[in-house]
Amino acid sequence: MFEGWDAVVLARAQFAFTMSFHIVFPAFSIGLASYLAVLEALWLWTGREVFINLFNYWLKIFAVAFGMGVVSGIVMSYQFGTNWSAFSDKTGPVIGPLMAYEVLTAFFLEAGFLGVMLFGLERVGHRLHFMATLMVAIGTLISAFWILSANSWMQTPTGYAVNADGQFIAADWLKVIFNPSFPYRLVHMVLAAYLTTALVVGAVGAWHLLRDQHLAGPRVMFSMAMWMATLVAPIQILAGDQHGLNTLEHQPVKIMAMEGHFQSHKDGAPLILFGLPEPGRRQGRLCGRSAEAGLADPQALARRADGRPRHRAARKLAAGADHVLVVPDHGRHGIAHAGARPAQPVDARARHAVRFPAAAYVCGRDGPGRLHRRARGLDHHRDRAAAVHGLWIAADG
Repeated sequence: MFEGWDAVVLARAQFAFTMSFHIVFPAFSIGLASYLAVLEALWLWTGREVFINLFNYWLKIFAVAFGMGVVSGIVMSYQFGTNWSAFSDKTGPVIGPLMAYEVLTAFFLEAGFLGVMLFGLERVGHRLHFMATLMVAIGTLISAFWILSANSWMQTPTGYAVNADGQFIAADWLKVIFNPSFPYRLVHMVLAAYLTTALVVGAVGAWHLLRDQHLAGPRVMFSMAMWMATLVAPIQILAGDQHGLNTLEHQPVKIMAMEGHFQSHKDGAPLILFGLPEPGRRQGRLCGRSAEAGLADPQALARRADGRPRHRAARKLAAGADHVLVVPDHGRHGIAHAGARPAQPVDARARHAVRFPAAAYVCGRDGPGRLHRRARGLDHHRDRAAAVHGLWIAADG
């Protein structure tokens, strides 16, 4: 059962647990900080007591979530050194400053105004207190900016050079920060944080309304949450689609693993809704038969009615040389495929590849990579633990 569980796999498993536990808190606190700022702004604007009551209710919850995010984040940062010491050595000149910028700009901003936000409502002026709340909310977004920049650079590294010691160093910081996948990941993550908060706030409001439908606070809470979800969810679908296309362009092997394919398809890949990869047989199984059987019209989602690929990225790939690429035999294929399944109904079109050029990619270096947010995030955040895509992996030492 545990064959192949070497030190690298155990390090990945431990880091995956730490990150999966940690990401819940910053994702929730990013959205909740903005929600608190909106509540306080509405209170100052309208003078309605219901808004300040909701603010005080969620402020306590935010304090706990923020604290848990900090504590679990410290553990995670230590694991960069304990689990991925070689990675930290090789990429430290790039990843280190990006994370230091997050501390200097975002964490200091949050920490500086958090005390005023938590304890200063009756000690400072209401407008000054609102500014403190706003600064904390902005700090959470700045934190997301830097962390996702570092994560994205590992997926689509640009603006770097390699020194005599084999370390990655920054040749152009703007290219390092604003690497090709960064805008898509930042938008996708921030929207996911807002959507997560909307659903949590809505669920709490609904629970209170089930007990008493005449409570003003839960009614406002539930209404605001549902309007937010109604607005953000469709935008998130579009953002996820573009994020998937960007991954298809830069990391086609990862898309193959997420889709459950072991071999590229020249004329369009079939859509696999449910399947169990079988690495030994180099295929997936669907309802007792080969998953490659797919749908009756396997190219339906990959092409337009006129037969051309739907997206620019797909057309670009289809225009390349006709390569057949086979994913190597390792367990990470199954992990990426299983992690992507909950996201399948809303972004299958984005990841439905027509063809995968093999020349510029090394399969073995595409490391194993939240509902929708966590499923999509699993594939991308797993890579952060051990690799710079296409260039270096922890197992190489």
